[in-house]
Amino acid sequence: MDYSIPEITEHRLSSLSIFFPCFNEKETVRPLTEKCLAIAAQICDDFEIILVDDGSTDGTAETADQLAAEYRAVRVIHHPQNRGYGAALQSGFRAAGKDYIFYTDGDGQFDVNEIPLLLPFIAQYDIVSAYRLRRQDNILRKLNAFCWSKLVNTLFDLHLKDIDCAFKLYKRHIFDHIDMVSTGALIDAEILARAKRKGYTIAQIGVHHYPRTAGKATGANINVILKAFRELFKLRKEILRKEIS
Repeated sequence: MDYSIPEITEHRLSSLSIFFPCFNEKETVRPLTEKCLAIAAQICDDFEIILVDDGSTDGTAETADQLAAEYRAVRVIHHPQNRGYGAALQSGFRAAGKDYIFYTDGDGQFDVNEIPLLLPFIAQYDIVSAYRLRRQDNILRKLNAFCWSKLVNTLFDLHLKDIDCAFKLYKRHIFDHIDMVSTGALIDAEILARAKRKGYTIAQIGVHHYPRTAGKATGANINVILKAFRELFKLRKEILRKEIS
């Protein structure tokens, strides 16, 4: 179900964990962290910012540690080696200790100042899953994303515009009741599919998307894509088996 962007009023959260995965994002990790700190202070009194360094080799890890030393609300999770996007998200979700969890990517392609747009919906729904307005990617990535979302929606009856949009807000308690297995690009689809099967509700809202200004995208890697498809059909079989049993 789609919604127009609401007027931001005095919606506040009881507590909030914000996290983002970083793999060689040295140029964006500091400005993004400081933006997260600023917006979190506007919408709740109890918050934490978690940086998940997924085996970076460009100085991201050192910058993240500096931020944790400077700000009490910031902490860092280090993967000694690159474990994949899904593994980084799993680490963030499992480390989050507040009532609500927001995650975005560490590349700075979203504006965290739009987090308040999600707040009116999280009071009524378990997940607020954003979709990208005027997505700033090349035509091939847009086509791949469209086809992927169509396939995932068909397999799991989700009806969502943008499965992999890295701008989502969750009630933390849902992660006490769903499994996370994927270590790769399937992770968003897996969480949404498992949440839907458990009866959790999902709202949608559009947010702006911006061109990448630093770092290198890895999502279009053919090995990443093939792994995601293998995991997708394995997940479908698992969910069907549980429904039958």
